[in-house]
Amino acid sequence: AHTSFNVTYEKKKAGRSIDSIVFHIEKKRKADDNSYKLDDRAYQEDKARKAETEDMLTVQALKSPYTKLLMEHFLLSYLDLTDTKILSGLQAHVYPLYDELKDLRGLNGVKDHLSYVGAKQEDYSKKNICKYLKKAIEQYLPTVKRQDLNHE
Repeated sequence: AHTSFNVTYEKKKAGRSIDSIVFHIEKKRKADDNSYKLDDRAYQEDKARKAETEDMLTVQALKSPYTKLLMEHFLLSYLDLTDTKILSGLQAHVYPLYDELKDLRGLNGVKDHLSYVGAKQEDYSKKNICKYLKKAIEQYLPTVKRQDLNHE
């Protein structure tokens, strides 16, 4: 009762006598005690600043033409538009890379990329759409840059 483990045991019999004992040890589930953070002024200020930044990035993402393109290619759903983590993540990590692609290939280049990514996407990869889209564009941009170097 006074440890962070639940320990149980089972007696294994061979005939009428106990042959062995099997112990089952599980770590107890316990909520983290973060109450000390409630009085930490720096922690509270940092938390407020992060929330403010996330809100600002979310608003920018909602206004971004890339958000509309992602929806047109079924890479974002209307439910994703209510998730500030997804929108702020896209604005911070994915959309700057789309800007880079747009500079190299124009808006149609971005549309072509999204069409390809949408077609190749497996159902399971939708779990973390920001990570998926970021990885896709990070792998595609070097190819585009190499192709442009070869054409020069």
